[in-house]
Amino acid sequence: MSPRILLIDSYDSFTYNLAALCRKAIPGCSIHIIKNDAIPFTTLSKLLPHFSAIIVGPGPGSPSNIADIGVVRDIWKLSSSSLLPVFGVCLGLQSLVLEFGGTLKRLNVIKHGQISNIQHGNTGIYKNVGEVYAVRYHSLHVVLNGDEPLQALAWADDGKEENGKVLMAVKHMSKPFWAVQYHPESVRTEGGGEDVVRNWWRLVGVWSAMNGREVQPWRSEVEEVVGPAWPHIHPSLITSQPSSPTSEYTRVSTRVIEALDLDIPTVCESLGVEEDSKNFVMLESAAQPGRFTIIGCLCASSPRIMYRRGEEKVCITMGAEETWFDVDGSIWTWLENYMRDKKAFGGENSIPFWGGLIGFLSYELGVHSLSPSLTRNSERSGEHHDINLAFVERSIVMDSTTGRTFVQSTLPDDEGWLSDTETQLQRLATLSATEERSVPTASKRRRTVESSTSPTVILPNREDYIDGIKRAQEFLYSGDSYELCLTAPTRVRVPSEQQTSGSSSWQLYRTLRQRNPAPHSAYLRLHPSTIVCSSPERFLSFSRPPQGMCQLRPIKGTVRKGPGITRAVAEEALIGSVKEVAENLMIVDLIRHDLHSVVGDDVEVKQFCAVEEYETVWQLVSVIEGRLPQDAELDNGNNLGWQVLRHSLPPGSMTGAPKKRSVEILHGLEGQDRGVYSGVFGYWCVGGGSDWSVTIRSCFKYESKGEEEVAEWTLGAGGAITALSDPESEWEEMLAKVESVLPAFGVGHDRRG
Repeated sequence: MSPRILLIDSYDSFTYNLAALCRKAIPGCSIHIIKNDAIPFTTLSKLLPHFSAIIVGPGPGSPSNIADIGVVRDIWKLSSSSLLPVFGVCLGLQSLVLEFGGTLKRLNVIKHGQISNIQHGNTGIYKNVGEVYAVRYHSLHVVLNGDEPLQALAWADDGKEENGKVLMAVKHMSKPFWAVQYHPESVRTEGGGEDVVRNWWRLVGVWSAMNGREVQPWRSEVEEVVGPAWPHIHPSLITSQPSSPTSEYTRVSTRVIEALDLDIPTVCESLGVEEDSKNFVMLESAAQPGRFTIIGCLCASSPRIMYRRGEEKVCITMGAEETWFDVDGSIWTWLENYMRDKKAFGGENSIPFWGGLIGFLSYELGVHSLSPSLTRNSERSGEHHDINLAFVERSIVMDSTTGRTFVQSTLPDDEGWLSDTETQLQRLATLSATEERSVPTASKRRRTVESSTSPTVILPNREDYIDGIKRAQEFLYSGDSYELCLTAPTRVRVPSEQQTSGSSSWQLYRTLRQRNPAPHSAYLRLHPSTIVCSSPERFLSFSRPPQGMCQLRPIKGTVRKGPGITRAVAEEALIGSVKEVAENLMIVDLIRHDLHSVVGDDVEVKQFCAVEEYETVWQLVSVIEGRLPQDAELDNGNNLGWQVLRHSLPPGSMTGAPKKRSVEILHGLEGQDRGVYSGVFGYWCVGGGSDWSVTIRSCFKYESKGEEEVAEWTLGAGGAITALSDPESEWEEMLAKVESVLPAFGVGHDRRG
């Protein structure tokens, strides 16, 4: 029989990385993953004879808290007749040592996302391993008092000024228990990962042979309790489909215009973007390394999809007509089914978007998937929807690299619109080369109208924010999180007089793109919500099938450009910073876990902590890619990007790790919903591709029915709080992010808060 391993997950964000490491080190093994509180031990203990071994994974919290470790404590108490080999990681090591008489302490200097040289004796699980440099994620550690039935195998020497020698690996002297404190599954662990797990598996075989332990045959009744082996590909991703388009598919009609010199705002204005009563969607690459700009040419009858988390119905509007549909389970599945009926073929392969859904998903939508109980008792009707998407049938795509413009439609017999739009764009290009450059547009002329009333800026309370940082750090010290991305809203109230005299949402976008151009900008007016965004961070892109590649590009670490800030200076400030690299590493490991959970083994870090140049900043960017097994028969690939998005929200760069515990902590620290901010915006193409960016460097407003004397815009901002964070510096960083958007309103602010 092939090896069968039970992995106990303590709600960590690295669990699937550990499963992938084991599959690599133990070829042919099957891994079943359970939560530590999902199955009563009385039930679980009867199933253990069917497993070759157990892995106790890492997780937040303390081994002294039964709520944090669940059945793990019972694993160490198995009777001699029920024993089976166990390998613990991080929390797993701490619980093992604590159970057999060791002492639990706090580190003097926390090690979250930091790499240490691991000293070992070159025996047992370290036989022939050589040098080990391992990633540590812990604020607690355990100490052997000398009378425990445990033997130290490895340690890290942090120096007298920090933690001294810290226990990094142990084994039980008579029972088949081994454990390590560091994270062997981290992308930056070298030497102490695959080699150690392979040695452990060798020792498992030796112990099992010496003790005559034979694994009982697998039974379907066991799988009904513990679930199928990982990786378990979602059925919707592997349903067999025809290899070529059928009559059920929509054909995309396209006109290609070569080398037009078009100004994107002018194109939008010619399409009616200044008519505030109408919906409008545009995703713009306003700076390098962005390339494509997508303008949705919405009709009065273009479908709109709106949904609020926890509700049982989803609303589709077409013009003034509203239709409500039962969600009947998951909104994610409902949208999968909706898009399955919208598949299209025949578009230009050189561009990423042919038509489909464009809009935004809120931060709380992802939070609800992780912790459904996190719901505030507020009036939901006055909040932004958690899903607000327009289905785009007509669109214009502009390629800044080639200068080509694509006019396309998924509607049947739409040649008239294609022809008219092509003519309109060519006329605009001609105008831009002549009088348009000297005659301001109506939008530009309105900019000169003066207003006697200025917007009012309401910053977060400085003392409250700094207190939140200190409270967040207490959770880091206690082991509940490795990093917490604390945020707070800034409010900007714009009087109605100024809204009509130059500060409309479109004018606001024009100003923002000029002051802070970004590769992932957006203007989304999807009533009652309007979003103006200048985001530097792509969250998730999924290439059109049959390639089917998912890519995530987390950003952690920023240096603003200025005199003397060369690439070398930026690299020293970013790559040379333990804090910046540790923040990025934590999110890379988290994202690998999220990807592994959907696609299985094939996940790779293509770029780790490289400094990339943007229009106004240098950024520390990593790139993680994943795909389904090559032998998986994709359902035209249409659902893979959606499944990855579903299991990756909210963005880890906006929560911290472990994700579930972190969002629960942030829920209490922040005291209010984030809404649109730190969710995602982007598209899902009818051809199967998708691209979603993180909603940061943005402002948004919700319009109530009726006339408003004041429009209130919200700007979210924050930062990743670690044990190394200085509260005053974090406050300043948060203000700097607000300042990247605030000048678009034509106002300054009092930095005292």
